[in-house]
Parts: sequence; structure tokens; C-alpha cells
Amino acid sequence: MKIITVNRKAFHNYQILDKFEAGLALTGSEVKSIRLGRINLKDSYVEIKAEEAFLVHAHISPYDNASYNNHEPERVRKLLLHKREIQKLDGKVRTRGYSIVPLQMFFTPRGLIKIEIGLARGRREYEKRQKIKEKDIGREMERDLRHYKKKR
Repeated sequence: MKIITVNRKAFHNYQILDKFEAGLALTGSEVKSIRLGRINLKDSYVEIKAEEAFLVHAHISPYDNASYNNHEPERVRKLLLHKREIQKLDGKVRTRGYSIVPLQMFFTPRGLIKIEIGLARGRREYEKRQKIKEKDIGREMERDLRHYKKKR
């Protein structure tokens, strides 16, 4: 599994409750552009309409050598999920007010492009600050531990 891109902002803004793996319906120029790593998942999200899941606001840059057959950079792309998975996600989003966000995009060993999506609950500002504080404390402890081992 080779990771193409990770949506770090999602891990900061949301608490991830559950993860799903989905395929994507893409055009040829989109696949070539993704292989070059020209994709941004920063402000994207997943929307469910009529029992189908769609990836919205994911930016895939146009492929330079595609001529007139190039794709629209921020078009809505269909996600390939099982019907039960879509129903489960839709139920959680409607009843509990959760969000569905893309977490990372990767190549499978067979060369297919997959996306990992997560059922997420939004974090409040004080929760984000607390998370940053915990990371800083952890880093300091690691650094002190390394420094202590060097002295011994």
C-alpha cells in the first residue's frame, strides 16, 4: 500500500470514530494526475445523495498532456462503497450529526486508487488546543528521554 496523500487537517479538526475504504470513479486524466501526486484533500468532504456517496471539493490538478480531454479540477466524484456501508454512514450522519471526511488516498498492491474515509465528530476549539498541548508534552518527554539516555 503506497500512500498518495494524507488529509492532516481532518485529524486536527475532527475526532475520527470509524474508518472505511472506498474506490473512486475517475477519468484517465485524473488517474495520471493523481499518479504525479497532484491532489489536495484539504477542504473536501463526502456527501450522500440518493443512496450514493460522492467526494466533494477534492482538488485534482489538470493533467498537462491531456489536451482537450482534461477533467474539471473540483468536480464531484462518485465513491464506490457497498450499499450497507452507505446506509450505515447515512444513518449516523442524519441522526447524530456526524461528518464524513476523506483521510488519505493510496494505491493498492494491484495499482488501484482507493480512498480512506472516516466518520467524524467535529472538535471544539478548546479540544484542539488540548490536543496540541498533549502533543507538545509528549515531544518534550521524548526529547528528555533521549537526552537522559545519551548521558548514561
